[in-house]
Amino acid sequence: MTESSGFLFPLSRYYGSIYPENFVFNANLQEFSQRVNYISGLHTNGKLSTKDTFQQIEALWAELERSKEQLGIGKHPFESQK
Repeated sequence: MTESSGFLFPLSRYYGSIYPENFVFNANLQEFSQRVNYISGLHTNGKLSTKDTFQQIEALWAELERSKEQLGIGKHPFESQK
């Protein structure tokens, strides 16, 4: 990863239970956060209307929820505490 891409797309370490689906969801959550940050910045600078901003963030949230359901995150809460 180049220095500029590390600035534009920062990644944090994962500290949760070590399961592949948790890693994938963590990556999806970080991408969601970055995209919401960009959309918020565009709204703050007047490039996006409030309605468009809300619709885009709502669509991102729905995508994140679908990802969580498909990966089965939270369905077996005690299983991840092994």
